Amino acid sequence: MPRSTQTDLAVLAALSIQPMTGYALRDAIRLHLGGFWSESFGQIYPALARLRDEGLVAAGEGERSGSSLHSLTPSGRARLVELMREPPTSSPPRNGMLLRLFFGSVLGAAACRELVADARAQAVAMLEALAVARRETEAEPTDLPQRPYWLMTISAGEHSARAAIAWADETLESLATLPG
Repeated sequence: MPRSTQTDLAVLAALSIQPMTGYALRDAIRLHLGGFWSESFGQIYPALARLRDEGLVAAGEGERSGSSLHSLTPSGRARLVELMREPPTSSPPRNGMLLRLFFGSVLGAAACRELVADARAQAVAMLEALAVARRETEAEPTDLPQRPYWLMTISAGEHSARAAIAWADETLESLATLPG
């Protein structure tokens, strides 16, 4: 699935929850999906324009002057289902910390310890943010259809963060045995 199609999927899926302005859409994606997905304004606004042109999204007056409130059309909901049924695609990973660690002999063990300690701190912060998301999601009405799926996604993030912390602890022990 090309990047633009994945952006369409994210935008249509977010609008399936409720109508939003482009700005609110970006905030919702960052807040709710930020642990595993990101979209920039530079991706969202062209996608919204294209989706409007295709009749998949409708735009009405927003609360603020000059803002448009975007909502999913019936055709948009049908397209969302089509996109959701396509196999997911993954982008090749790009992890700058692991790139530096792989070539750690250039940096030295002390600098690598700092990199790994920072990565551990980020994983701890992610785990803490996910704990907040879990509490908020568990407070949602139990009959909310999205609730169990949101909790499953939060669980995946929690497992990933715990694994990153365990890896960082193991790696820091190994780095402690190296000179420098």
